[in-house]
Amino acid sequence: MEKLFRYNWIVRDEWFDLCSELPHEELVRERIGGTGSILKTLFHIADVEWSWIRVLQGEPVFDPDFNDYMELARVKKFSDACRLEVERFVVKWTDDLEKKILITPWDKSESFTYGEVMRHVIAHEIHHIGQLSIWSRELGRKPVSANFIGKGLV
Repeated sequence: MEKLFRYNWIVRDEWFDLCSELPHEELVRERIGGTGSILKTLFHIADVEWSWIRVLQGEPVFDPDFNDYMELARVKKFSDACRLEVERFVVKWTDDLEKKILITPWDKSESFTYGEVMRHVIAHEIHHIGQLSIWSRELGRKPVSANFIGKGLV
């Protein structure tokens, strides 16, 4: 599980690097798909990951306002801060947690296993990275490689 989170973080950081070469107007321009813009999608990726991990830890979930993060550097700082908390949980993951049941705080009739939630969080980011890849090509940029191979995660 940890290696897949680390893979996502490496790829996310590479996207932040690529996006630092783009004009701000391109980062906030409304696009078809995703959450509407490149910047908002990067924010959404970090926010969803952090929120789910907080739920798994039984911690309150905050709903940060994207309008407070309208610059790439602010979204990167937010992502890095979220990652610290997520990483503390991920590195302590054990097989005992795999089948533990989570009853969602927003709908007491919904329940998932912790393992299912963790894999959802991983897949969620990969899904949005695909959208960033399409937008990158539309801008004439080569997208970040989605290859797991070569990331040093053996």
